[in-house]
Amino acid sequence: MITDNVPSSANTVLVLGATGKTGRRVAELLSARGVPVRSGSRSAAIPFDWSDRATWAAALAGIDSVYLSYQPDLAVPGVPADIKAFTAAAVAAGVRKIVLLSGRGEPQALECEAIVRDSGLTWTIVRCAFFAQNFDEGAFAEFLRAGELALPVGDVPEPFVDAGDIAEVAAAALVDDRHAGEVYELTGPRSISFGQAVAEIAAASGREIVYTPLTRTDFVAALTASGVPTDEISLLDYLFGTVLDGRNSPVTDGVRRALGREARDFADYAREAAISGVWSVTADA
Repeated sequence: MITDNVPSSANTVLVLGATGKTGRRVAELLSARGVPVRSGSRSAAIPFDWSDRATWAAALAGIDSVYLSYQPDLAVPGVPADIKAFTAAAVAAGVRKIVLLSGRGEPQALECEAIVRDSGLTWTIVRCAFFAQNFDEGAFAEFLRAGELALPVGDVPEPFVDAGDIAEVAAAALVDDRHAGEVYELTGPRSISFGQAVAEIAAASGREIVYTPLTRTDFVAALTASGVPTDEISLLDYLFGTVLDGRNSPVTDGVRRALGREARDFADYAREAAISGVWSVTADA
């Protein structure tokens, strides 16, 4: 059972972003193994807030290991300062290990990785491709239900990685020191374009869904017209217009190296998500 306020023990893990795509899964896997988990979120009984450093000490008290997932992304301006301050707080609290969720092809993410590696703590880096679950656990789902997803990405292939694979690797690193000092670059087993991904989702859900590539200018204009905050628009423009430029297209063997099995394929993800009805048109839609 996952609880926000577990008593301190020799192996308690603080899972930051415990309500997010990977953090939720990491917490569930650890709890299933009987590992005490403290949820790291603003709504937890012992709250953790990246924007309020006064919350960090209490959240870190009695913690052995940390799953470090930064919200919304390591690419946000000023994040390295937060990561440096957090790792210092973790050292002061007696934390032994940090497993960092990182992103492929992001210069600032690499800077944050270096901070964690130089912290003096035992560390593992989990560096990930674009999450498959962004299609069903985020804003994309609404557009897919409406029948069209439009993004500023053309035919550039991306090896979408399943959040379940990410969580399994992170959970393994948190409980097994044989993963110490490893950088696991995680991808799916093949690279496909966003258009191909949407086509697979359409086939799995039995619906007609189209993908429309946009220019970055049109993408920013559409977000602005929808009232999306400027800082969020800047982050999305960076991620879609810069990181998804082909630099991350190659497939890696990180899942196999960490878990001894192949990464989950996007088609399997799409079929399972479609069964849940997440992309179905509701009666009142």
